[in-house]
Amino acid sequence: MSLTAFRHACASLLFRFGPRALCVLAAAGVLTACTPTYDWRTVTNNASGYSVDLPAKPAADQRDVDIDGTPMRMRMQTAEVDDVLFVVGTVELPDARPETQQRVIAFLRAGLARNVGLSSDAPGAHDVAVPLAAGGTVEGVEMRLTGKAGTTGESGTSRTIHARLVAKGAHVYEVAIVGRALPPVEQIDQFFGSFKLS
Repeated sequence: MSLTAFRHACASLLFRFGPRALCVLAAAGVLTACTPTYDWRTVTNNASGYSVDLPAKPAADQRDVDIDGTPMRMRMQTAEVDDVLFVVGTVELPDARPETQQRVIAFLRAGLARNVGLSSDAPGAHDVAVPLAAGGTVEGVEMRLTGKAGTTGESGTSRTIHARLVAKGAHVYEVAIVGRALPPVEQIDQFFGSFKLS
């Protein structure tokens, strides 16, 4: 499988929250070991209202997702280094009501947990301040989950997801790093620290 195809496959996993697919990817041997090379560049996404540093040339995708019976558009930018995927997903909400924002955050949070075989109430989440480009911050939630790629209780390949979820206006953002092992802390800090909302 080509690197581009791998990126699209992983992006689809986060769209669909299909945990079994992670096992299939690992079993197919698409994750190869090599020395990571981080080629950081700042990407500004005016349509979705953010800027972020990504460690490689990004790929983009978009599709409709069904969130509790409501279709919503989700756009994604992904960059892959070695077998670690850096993801920024943006869900376009039908309105900017806080209850809609929280419903989508809860949906994404549960989906991330399921991707590593954990229940939606898995511990480890805490509040985090996400910076605004114009100054100030908006509150989000940060989670770090490690488990087997598969449904709850099913054996599979171990994966770690380090993610931040945040809402602003009629958008919810999912900023995540996914891999068998996370990159060095300075690379994690570069990614999360660079993410700013317009």
